[in-house]
Amino acid sequence: MKAVCWHGANKVQVDTVPDPKILNPRDAIIKITSTAICGSDLHLYNGYIPTMQSGDILGHEFMGEVVEVGTSVKNVKVGDRVVVPFTIACGNCFFCQKDLWSLCDNSNPNGWLAEKVMGHSPSGLFGYSHIFGGYAGGQAEYARVPFADTGLLKIPDGMTDEQVLFLTDIFPTGYMAAENCHIKPGDIVAIWGCGPVGQFAIKSAFMLGAERVIAIDRIPERLQMAKDMCKAEVLNYEELDVGEALKEMTGGRGPDAVIDAVGLEAHGTDFMALHDQVLQAVKIEPDRPTALRQVIVSCAKGGHVSIAGAYGGFVDKLPMGAAMNKALTFKMGQTHVHKYLKPLLERIQNGDIDPTFVITHTLPLDQAPHGYDIFKHKKDNCIKIVLKP
Repeated sequence: MKAVCWHGANKVQVDTVPDPKILNPRDAIIKITSTAICGSDLHLYNGYIPTMQSGDILGHEFMGEVVEVGTSVKNVKVGDRVVVPFTIACGNCFFCQKDLWSLCDNSNPNGWLAEKVMGHSPSGLFGYSHIFGGYAGGQAEYARVPFADTGLLKIPDGMTDEQVLFLTDIFPTGYMAAENCHIKPGDIVAIWGCGPVGQFAIKSAFMLGAERVIAIDRIPERLQMAKDMCKAEVLNYEELDVGEALKEMTGGRGPDAVIDAVGLEAHGTDFMALHDQVLQAVKIEPDRPTALRQVIVSCAKGGHVSIAGAYGGFVDKLPMGAAMNKALTFKMGQTHVHKYLKPLLERIQNGDIDPTFVITHTLPLDQAPHGYDIFKHKKDNCIKIVLKP
């Protein structure tokens, strides 16, 4: 089969690789009909996530048709259309039973490696390095899905791939980010990052009752989408002091809740942003927490800080004094996708949201290297790419 494979920083190519096979009675094989390039994939593309190996198959947002099932899989059958959560979960362990699916105890075969860095292992992830299990991803023609009896969601007839594809990651991720803000009627929420996750976080914050959402970015087309499609107020951080602007817009109090939807490759205009870029370039600091610093300082006293952007290692010079003395509450994590699949599918069916608004490019699988290039470099007004195997 054809698959998008990682071959080093800034180098991906479409290779011919062996077809996946059933390895466990709880496995299923999916013929992929739609997959996507995620902002988190750029962290791999740019070489910032360790334990990648040349030839690893990328991709964690994918869906398709079931073509084979293991003997223990009874919830889906051959021919069913399904979406696949990017987090891999057994459904039976302590954490899965508590709806903390991205913390599954049984799905990361390289858990020992993650424990050395993080203390405990999170769940396995599709196409996201060997520290998260080394699973082949879904930017391919076929994929093996472990724990398919727990993870797969059957899609009702009449719904297009584009309507449901983002249930695999970015819609639940944006929704969980907003949910973690504990939004109350009248709240003002500020969101750093107007990429795909940021766009869904804006939509979700309004769905959960926010009165106003203020979105921060520097890319014109992203800001325009946030304004036109999501009804957010927008700030371009290259044109003003975001902290002062937020004070002015909130009567001096600051936003009630803030979301970092940027993560480890944040950009900025101040000295600390330059400091981060230098330290990251010489591999002293793996992550750039420019946005994270800003959300902490900008948040209202007693507010909530939600972190949806991916971080992979360590960060430098966080304003923990501000966080502690302002009595901020932090909540973060890889998304517990399984928890949100059915509720968000119902949101789509009820017309509360049309997830297709975020798609700007649809490309054949063999153009994935071009897709990665335009997504990374913000060419051709690229915000979200769907690949068709």
